[in-house]
Amino acid sequence: MVRFNDVPVVGQNGYIEVDTAFHNDTSPLKVDLVFGTFRSEDGSLYLLPVVKKAENMVVNDTSSHDYLSPTGIEGFTKSACRLLLGDIEKQWKDGMIFGVQCVGGAGALKIGAEFLSRHMNCTTVYYPDPSYEIHGTVFSFSGFQNKIQYRYLNRETKSLNFQGFCEDISNAPIDSVVILHACGHNPTGLDLTKEQWKTIAEIMKERQLIPFFDIAYQGMASGDIEEDTWAIRHFHKEGFEFLCAQSFSKMFTMYNERVGNLMVTLKSGHNIDSIKVHFERIVRSIYSNPPNHGATTVFKILSDPELYDEWSSSFKAMVNQIIEIRKSFRKALEEEGAPGKWNHITNQKGMFIMLSLTDSQVEYLRYFHHIYMVNCGRINATGLNTKNISYVAKAINDTLRKNI
Repeated sequence: MVRFNDVPVVGQNGYIEVDTAFHNDTSPLKVDLVFGTFRSEDGSLYLLPVVKKAENMVVNDTSSHDYLSPTGIEGFTKSACRLLLGDIEKQWKDGMIFGVQCVGGAGALKIGAEFLSRHMNCTTVYYPDPSYEIHGTVFSFSGFQNKIQYRYLNRETKSLNFQGFCEDISNAPIDSVVILHACGHNPTGLDLTKEQWKTIAEIMKERQLIPFFDIAYQGMASGDIEEDTWAIRHFHKEGFEFLCAQSFSKMFTMYNERVGNLMVTLKSGHNIDSIKVHFERIVRSIYSNPPNHGATTVFKILSDPELYDEWSSSFKAMVNQIIEIRKSFRKALEEEGAPGKWNHITNQKGMFIMLSLTDSQVEYLRYFHHIYMVNCGRINATGLNTKNISYVAKAINDTLRKNI
């Protein structure tokens, strides 16, 4: 007889473990650089004013709490897909593009992985080294037998290993799924150029690979909503059928509402109804149907010109804050004389800064300086501010000199 005591013992999730340690630390010097939540100058969580305004409007308009369909609010999913591809009216009508409202970006990855495994018999997934921590887990839990990381970061030069990337996917078996960070690569902040994206598209077309885009930081890389979707639009123009997991947590500072969308693009809409039923069944088997409030709030903002303009203006201010933090942090490290070159801080894009520290250096920062980050040395840029940026730079200088 199997008992709960027989369940294998595992360690705590690395992110949660570090976050717990931070909250248990009583030092007034402690600095939280762990999770990707946007912070104000005083270190508090920031909520976009337009989101609060839209939420109040949604609550006032709510007359019931009926169930949503398994695929969610069509107005929301259509608006979300439009944010990625622009004018999709004809393709939407013809069944060549549709969306599935999901429980955050992670939920979109899960629903997409389940579909690819169950109904397209995909068994192999390629994803970057390094990558978002749950990529491999989601696909293995969805039945993928082979998880392979393609080379992405050159850890010596702290730059993109594009040659390694190309070589690895050039050897991928036909019908392999390839996870692609559309912009603001997590955790490195290193994005491909347009010419490099064209090369990747050519390789994937030749090898008959299936693109699965993951976009959680649209607008946070280049500062432009449309520019950050260039790769997705290029693959669409090239005639690929693909999936795209879309998260609205960062863009709308709505982390615990879990607002996500899975965009599906097809060459033909002739079997759209059957494909939608497959997605509906997958959703029904996992969480039945998605929640309403967060998605309705995002839809309200995306569909109201006045609210959209307010959101766009505030969002650009958030992105500018990240850019200025990167400049200030690089300057502080260089003024401290911290060993190494720090130009990669301003070369990287998006919400995260990849410091490429060793595990022992990360531990040293935690125990001796009360600075918390995940083991790869990835930090949330907005965890830095005018009050702590000098302290963090001094601590990193000290750490590198004592732990080389």
